[in-house]
Amino acid sequence: MILVTGGTGLVGSHLLYNLASNNKKVRAIYRREHKLDTVKKVFSYYTEHSESLFNSIEWIEANLTDITALTNAFKEVTHVYHCAAFVSFEPDKYHQLRKINIEGTANIVNLCVSHNIKKLCYISSIAAIGHHTNSEKLITENTHWNTEDDNSVYAITKYGAEIEVWRGTQEGVDAVIVNPGIIVGPGFWKGAGSSSLIRLIYKGVPYYTNGSTGYVGVWDVASVMQQLMESNIKNEGFILVSDNLTFKNFIYKIANALKVEPTKKKASTFLLELGWRLDWLRHKLTGKRRQLSKHTAKSARQRTLYDNSKIKNALDFQFTPIDEVIEKTSKLFLEDIKKD
Repeated sequence: MILVTGGTGLVGSHLLYNLASNNKKVRAIYRREHKLDTVKKVFSYYTEHSESLFNSIEWIEANLTDITALTNAFKEVTHVYHCAAFVSFEPDKYHQLRKINIEGTANIVNLCVSHNIKKLCYISSIAAIGHHTNSEKLITENTHWNTEDDNSVYAITKYGAEIEVWRGTQEGVDAVIVNPGIIVGPGFWKGAGSSSLIRLIYKGVPYYTNGSTGYVGVWDVASVMQQLMESNIKNEGFILVSDNLTFKNFIYKIANALKVEPTKKKASTFLLELGWRLDWLRHKLTGKRRQLSKHTAKSARQRTLYDNSKIKNALDFQFTPIDEVIEKTSKLFLEDIKKD
């Protein structure tokens, strides 16, 4: 039996489709019942038998802090894909991030140890990998994480979650960690995740920035995770990035695929610095959620380049070019908005 946490998320839903399509015996955890409809929608992109495929999965309601429910979910499980996480760059969400990402992962690892799980795959993030002062230098899996850096609250908790996974390997659980870049894929247009970028660009993003980062298709992430779990590779981490792009280039590629006019305005450093401060003030006065934190403003102008050679060599894997990923995702988005 395979257990998937975060089965109602972008990566989790695509991973579940792959596993169910291969007739694997799968159990998936969900927190909110209404999100199951999005999983069905994702399945419907790829098969006419989405309902029967969805029903082949054993769904169980639980969250990462509910030990009793999690223990029940682990019955007869041999392999675990841990995809569940909380994503936020808002500093005042730190305690919630820590509880879900670090303590929740610790709970998963403890249950893996006590249930003699054969292998665990944890989906982390490039946010949990160190950075170079030289922006032209490629970041690898061995790039040093500096605790003294001004890291985002999200990055800190994802790094902390990785520490829990590595602890598990010392206690007898084989594990692999994947660190994807910004994941591009269909289905979750209205959420707060990376898929919502498509919708935002379709509506019109007012500015672009000078920064750059790594991008990867959700299909590649799900495929690599399954291949790693079915391989002899253990106790290693892998960057999953198909292409390094500037934010401007990424926005223009999506706008072109959606046939909308991209923004031609660049957000200066001054504008970003002013923006996050005004956003903080708005948050304090109104209680509304932050839209631009200090760290997102910093990331928007930060240039980072990622090396994907380790996973390519380990699995002889070829990433789908991001242009192809964008075209496929944008096509599905346009089809979905016609139905709405």
